[in-house]
Amino acid sequence: MPAVRTRPCLLVLRALNLGDLLVAVPALRALRRRHPGHRLMLAVSPALAPVATLTGAVDEIVPHTGLRPPPVRAPDVAVDLHGVLPGSVRALLATRPGRLVAFACPEAGHTAGPPVLAVEHEVTRWCRLVRSDGAVAREDDLLLPPPPVPSPRPGASVVHPGAAYGSKRWPPERFAAVARALAAEGHDVVVTGGSAERELAAWVAGAAGLPVAANLAGLTDLEALLALVCEASLVVSGDTGVAHVASAYERPSVVLFGPASPRLWGPPRKPLHAALWHGDGERHVLTHVPDPALLEITVDEVLEAAARVLASPRETSPRL
Repeated sequence: MPAVRTRPCLLVLRALNLGDLLVAVPALRALRRRHPGHRLMLAVSPALAPVATLTGAVDEIVPHTGLRPPPVRAPDVAVDLHGVLPGSVRALLATRPGRLVAFACPEAGHTAGPPVLAVEHEVTRWCRLVRSDGAVAREDDLLLPPPPVPSPRPGASVVHPGAAYGSKRWPPERFAAVARALAAEGHDVVVTGGSAERELAAWVAGAAGLPVAANLAGLTDLEALLALVCEASLVVSGDTGVAHVASAYERPSVVLFGPASPRLWGPPRKPLHAALWHGDGERHVLTHVPDPALLEITVDEVLEAAARVLASPRETSPRL
């Protein structure tokens, strides 16, 4: 017999990747405030449970990936922060919610929500959606509290050469040149990545003349990675999840963009973040080769941006 619910259920779908969850934090927290008596259940990849917990907005994590209907039946409210239309709308409608909050999608039979805009920052997009349902959302509500584990290298400068798609990967020899120059300036440089990127990280570390111990790829779980970035001196990466972690902890960062632009996925406009971009429009082509706009970014440009963010005044926002 299914358990009897003692509180109304608010089901939120965001079963994507690390960066996707981090840009949705302001919307999640707005939903928490909008529905204080509801049990907020987040359908998310189980690998991201530590981040979901740190948001302070989530009561229960529903392990979930893809566009199948989440395993929750008849939630009082369902919210589509997944945004893969029409599939995500159909997935939530299949749970038979009392009410659905989602962008308008006539193809899925949902016409009540606001329209999707072609060019809109992801943080703004999800805040606009929940505002349409009465939530008060602050787009700067991105910060996370420190994770409950220590940093494996406090004060390190993090170089993260990997990305999920080849079109987002700046050439490894350029990352190595940046790492070499930072090390020559006295930075404690580490190279990060997932277990599948350990060979890439080893190559970058070796080409930069770094010791073997500088390669942390595959050696940090998500909480350790959060702790590493939380205490980092600098983060240099492509447009990937680690860049959003740097934003969540207000660490100086240089983010290299292509094919998507900073107008869609960029860090907050603060002096301690530099978003490098040489594109002339919005492209969403994800291929196995680096995007032409990404290749226009030079090593000197990255080093100049690093010097600039390191010299910026430190933020005074309270750590949650």
